[in-house]
Amino acid sequence: MRILSVLCMLVLLLAPSFSLAHPHFNKTVSVKLPGGAEATIAYQTVPANVSHAENAPDGTFVTPRRPSLELSAAVSAGGTELPAGQYTIGVVKNGADDWSMGLYKGGLNRGDTPDMANVIKLDSMYSSSMGTADHMLIDITPGHGTFEGKAVLTLHFGTMYLAGVLS
Repeated sequence: MRILSVLCMLVLLLAPSFSLAHPHFNKTVSVKLPGGAEATIAYQTVPANVSHAENAPDGTFVTPRRPSLELSAAVSAGGTELPAGQYTIGVVKNGADDWSMGLYKGGLNRGDTPDMANVIKLDSMYSSSMGTADHMLIDITPGHGTFEGKAVLTLHFGTMYLAGVLS
């Protein structure tokens, strides 16, 4: 009985440290795009597991924990028309060290295999030299370089950094 009491006390004392050791935050980012549409991103700051993405077969859509983008109105994304609605944010593996930002029309449930016919590849820039994000970071920022003057959806996951044109 005494051993059981000691074990219970240890569990009670250690449980909070395990739950605080590695927090994941639910984040929401909202912006007003240049054309007037409201764009809202919702995601969880999951740890970067780049090996999972790197081991994905070429031509697949990879989406860590299914982050979402909600558009209040239609947006012209570098010549591609994105109707108002919900999209799942992810990346498309074109080949080794070659990725594109992708949006899946609608939501995905855990374990779903996305139909590539519903994936929209954005005009994208990929880099593996923008530093390391230990947890996934997604934002909408002003573009630079060839994307100067445009709003871009950015995803930083480990050493993977992608920017995809939204307007």
